[in-house]
Amino acid sequence: MMNLPHLTFLRSFEAAARHLSFTAAAEELNCTQSAVSNHVRSLEEFLQRPLFVRHPRSLSLTDVGEAYLPSVRHALQEINAATQSVIVRSHTRKVVVSCPVSLAENWLPDVIRGFNAVHPDIDLTVHGTVWTDVEPNVSDISLTINHVDDVSPDAQRLWVEKLALVCAPDFLVDGAPLTDPKQLQNAPLIHILGRPSYWEHAARHFGLSDLSQKGGLRTNVSNLAMEMAAKSLGCVALPRSLARSYVERGLLIEPFRFDLNSPWTYFMRLKEKPVSPPVRLFQNWLLQAAAEMDS
Repeated sequence: MMNLPHLTFLRSFEAAARHLSFTAAAEELNCTQSAVSNHVRSLEEFLQRPLFVRHPRSLSLTDVGEAYLPSVRHALQEINAATQSVIVRSHTRKVVVSCPVSLAENWLPDVIRGFNAVHPDIDLTVHGTVWTDVEPNVSDISLTINHVDDVSPDAQRLWVEKLALVCAPDFLVDGAPLTDPKQLQNAPLIHILGRPSYWEHAARHFGLSDLSQKGGLRTNVSNLAMEMAAKSLGCVALPRSLARSYVERGLLIEPFRFDLNSPWTYFMRLKEKPVSPPVRLFQNWLLQAAAEMDS
């Protein structure tokens, strides 16, 4: 590699030429006036040409300095642009998302697959959560499930969630397929801990005032509840967005569909502003995918 002057010498020369002052250049570069003067002198010795005419209270460029300055300035700008490009790629082409495990397993993968096909250069990290979100400032985007009456102002609802009741295709109640909501009174129910309102809303919707919620299997994980239902261990009421993938794969069926809003639904929050371009891209992709859930 050819012998080149030190980058510090070039920076001091460019600043001094722009200000025509060693003192002003030193203030800009956060160093001493003597350091800038020494850098320029070292550069002149390297080139074996004077770059400045030193007047008692000012500087002026020599013909060599005038000719040299544009190339140095352009080179420094190119170095700065290249450095910023590397920094941006290494530090901001990443998006970290936190999402309830059940939604992360049943809805988010298809969303990510589509996003990756369009933006393969953006790395995604997904933190699965149960009950609570991850530690503050870990995620760029947080997806949470909240009761509709307990939502913070900075949260944006993803879609209007509906309730679904699902069971295995071969699930029987007293030896007969589940086809009538009245059969629920004799059916084994699967309960999701912390979400009793799912069955309460379904019972009220179907006029089942005596639907018992005391017995049956219980779990704090929606996916586990659906796995139990797929094994014909009972039927479960939960958000339709979670049941959709199980129904599409034929693992569960909706023995009777009904239109009933869920008291718990999904919301999105951004960590903080300003939002990086990759985070904004994924946020918009999420919102577009969410809009299709309402259609």
